[in-house]
Amino acid sequence: MSSRQAELLLINNNNTRTKFALATRTEVVEHRAIPSREVSEESVRALLSDWEYDKVVLASVVPANVPALIAAQAGRPLVEVSHLIELGVAVDFPDPSKIGADRLANAVAVADRPLDGPVVVVDFGTAVTFDIIDARPAYIGGVIAPGLDAMRHYLHERTALLPEIEIARPPSAIGKSTVHAMQSGAYHGYRGLVLEILARIGGEMGGPAKTIATGGYAALIADGLPAIGSVEPHLTMQGLLRIAELNFPP
Repeated sequence: MSSRQAELLLINNNNTRTKFALATRTEVVEHRAIPSREVSEESVRALLSDWEYDKVVLASVVPANVPALIAAQAGRPLVEVSHLIELGVAVDFPDPSKIGADRLANAVAVADRPLDGPVVVVDFGTAVTFDIIDARPAYIGGVIAPGLDAMRHYLHERTALLPEIEIARPPSAIGKSTVHAMQSGAYHGYRGLVLEILARIGGEMGGPAKTIATGGYAALIADGLPAIGSVEPHLTMQGLLRIAELNFPP
């Protein structure tokens, strides 16, 4: 592989996958990822061996991975995402230290846009999270539900006859096989979960909010749902890029 050079490395370390992005000050130029269980100083150095960069922004929700991710940066200036750094968005939450770094990054990405009302970010990761940013802009709270992968793994591990399925849109709601029935439960069940939670949030906010979906299953679950305004797969990285701008002045 030929070497690639940019100013910034952005890292989003989640429970399932750890994603890396090489970025300039204005855009991401390349993405890579490894399973989070494989993160070590050596594996990260090997994955990024042909990337050249000067500064690092790290968002992690896996504390055990943080020492290896930092060590792999060989002393480069590094900002770890938390409520203690400059975010460009207020955090109106009783204990901001409990908000996941990825959720803060999503809020930062939203707050960097013109807002004419509240926004809900639905992130389909290891958990399905709903985060609400009001028009100030301020992060004001959220909802956490089990993710689709957690559901399918749990059903397989805790039952004698249910297989581990691939999450996919089923041909019909009424299952004609065990796999088909499980896919229907996952697909239609999570669409129902999203709609009910968004309705409850809208009721407490005084009306529906603009909704953005992100994360691995966002396109699948959000497809055709009028309550979801847009699907933005790289929203978290956009937030990390904005954090770099705020915390690494030119």
